[in-house]
Amino acid sequence: VQLQASGGGLVQAGDSLRLSCAASGRTFSSAAMGWFRQAPGKEREFVASIIWSTGSATYSDSVKGRFTISRDDAKNTLHLQMNSLKPEDTAIYYCAHRQYYSVAYNYWGQGTLVTVSS
Repeated sequence: VQLQASGGGLVQAGDSLRLSCAASGRTFSSAAMGWFRQAPGKEREFVASIIWSTGSATYSDSVKGRFTISRDDAKNTLHLQMNSLKPEDTAIYYCAHRQYYSVAYNYWGQGTLVTVSS
């Protein structure tokens, strides 16, 4: 599985941004995909995940109600719509892939930097 994340950038607090993750190399009918982020000096943390076949999504408490994860099955692309961005959302965002029945993400994208200024 190859994952290519894009869409990061510099925005102001309160703005919106949409990240994308182009996936290839395997069918996704049995997959789950997620977004993680790592802020400077901090450990990587879970942001959101989605079961590819059903669209069932899970969010961390810190982004619930502001971020929306979705997938475009026809284009094998994962998205993360981020609204009401806060400076604490500043991080490198990574997309990742796992089998839906597994807890471990085995494939990771290269990351895209999101910087939110106050």
